[in-house]
Amino acid sequence: MREALDHIDVLRRHLERGDLADQTIADAVSLRLASAIEAISTTSASFRQNHFGDEWKVIWATRNRIAHGYAYIDLTIIRDTVEQDLPGFESELRASVQ
Repeated sequence: MREALDHIDVLRRHLERGDLADQTIADAVSLRLASAIEAISTTSASFRQNHFGDEWKVIWATRNRIAHGYAYIDLTIIRDTVEQDLPGFESELRASVQ
C-alpha cells in the first residue's frame, strides 16, 4: 500500500505543475495511476475485496487500458478517474496503513 501511496503522491505533484491538457503531465499522471493500481494488485485477493469490492475489476481495467495503451488513452476517463475516483481510492489506502 505504501508504494501505491507513493505513486499517488507523485501523481498529485505532477498535477500541481499543470493540468491534463499538457500531454507530458497527462502521460505522467496516467503512468503513476497505473503504477499505483499495479502496486495494489500485489496485495491479497481478500485485501482487494475487503477494501474495493467489486470495484476492483473496474480499477484493474483502468490500469490495463493505460498500461497496454490500446493506441489511445481517453483523457476524459483519466480526468474523471483522478477527480472522482482517486480520492476514495487514496482514502481507502491511507486508512489501511494506519
